Amino acid sequence: VQLQASGGGLVQAGGTLTLSCAASETPFMTFSNSAMGWYRQAPGKQREMVATISSFFTTTYADSVKGRFTISRNNVKNTIDLQMNSLNPEDTAVYYCVSDVRPGLMAPDPELSSWGQGTLVTVSS
Repeated sequence: VQLQASGGGLVQAGGTLTLSCAASETPFMTFSNSAMGWYRQAPGKQREMVATISSFFTTTYADSVKGRFTISRNNVKNTIDLQMNSLNPEDTAVYYCVSDVRPGLMAPDPELSSWGQGTLVTVSS
């Protein structure tokens, strides 16, 4: 599975940014059946789950982003988006798109998922 993330950049605190991830299907990966998600890793910190979306469109969010971030998927375009509002400097990190091809999952298992190359989000104060 190839995952191409885009949309990162520099934004001021309180600003908005939307990340997108495009997935390339393979004989072993049907996008619509896959659980997708966004993880992030800030400098010096462990990676953390940001948001996930299942093939049933069920979503989960980290407590730190609830009410500010929205994950969505488009099964026609094979993409997921992460709309990020009210950004603060603590959101600064490299954001990774992940895909778990096993059907029926409510969320991707990061240890068994494919990972994209990451896109850097920098929020200035």
